[in-house]
Amino acid sequence: MTDALALDPAVVAVVLAMAVATYGTKSVGYWVVGQVDLSDRVEAGIDVLPGAVVVAFVAPALARGGPPEWAAAAATLAAARKTGNLLLSLAVGVGTVLAFRTAL
Repeated sequence: MTDALALDPAVVAVVLAMAVATYGTKSVGYWVVGQVDLSDRVEAGIDVLPGAVVVAFVAPALARGGPPEWAAAAATLAAARKTGNLLLSLAVGVGTVLAFRTAL
């Protein structure tokens, strides 16, 4: 039983190193952006970037998906327009796709 819970020190070191590298790149990125005067156009681009990233993740799944995925996308959009709550919209989308996949 203790062997199943044993951690390899090399694995722990790699995980910790990845955590430090991730935190370092994010914090340096925020610091660098804070040091530069951004034009209005660049700020507008940065403001819409999260939405573009979400679309980049969702579009291939929709292109390959069937009715459950399209129904979930429609339900997610409807929830987002109605509530403006991102977390609730994502929960509605996940719940819809799970319900359709279970029913079909």
